[in-house]
Amino acid sequence: MLTIASRRFGVILAAMAAALPTLALAHAGEGLPHDHGLSAGFLHPFTGLDHLAAMLAVGLWSALTQQGRRMLVAPLAFVGWLLLGALAGVALARAGLQVPMVEPMVAASVLVLGLVAAARWSLAPLASAGLVGAFAVFHGLAHGAELQGVQALVGMLAATLLLHALGLMLGLRLRTLAPLWSRLAGASVALLGLGLLTRMVWA
Repeated sequence: MLTIASRRFGVILAAMAAALPTLALAHAGEGLPHDHGLSAGFLHPFTGLDHLAAMLAVGLWSALTQQGRRMLVAPLAFVGWLLLGALAGVALARAGLQVPMVEPMVAASVLVLGLVAAARWSLAPLASAGLVGAFAVFHGLAHGAELQGVQALVGMLAATLLLHALGLMLGLRLRTLAPLWSRLAGASVALLGLGLLTRMVWA
């Protein structure tokens, strides 16, 4: 039998799932160009629901499919490749250049990470790191094109680590509940990614 806490958690997840299509249409992925400062960098991942959901999903997936220290491999890989992508984004922005397909790849990352979390698809730690790292580069390119300065990048990384930690906490909590709730959480993220991609196609 489900506990009262489990039922309440399920109601919250169901409400989130119902709200995601609307939230996807309210996507605010474009931050202010050339933001500066620690606080601006920290807040930046929260300005786009795609970035926020992907970073939460990395922690969620890791907690659901890995054990012990292995849970940290994918989140740390994401942070490392995010930084490299952001540095490249800063350099490209200064040169007046852009990498094509950045936003669609960011949206695709939300869809894929949501699906693997919903399916509890277990990969070897290095394979998990490779998957999230490939997507992290595009998240970094998007952030780097809109941020400038070391402090802004440090703030962005701090926010990313916080979101990964929240995702890990959620995943660990869901491991103790019925599998339905973890699948619903992942499916909600995937639904958001699908909504974002659909919006781009029809825009």
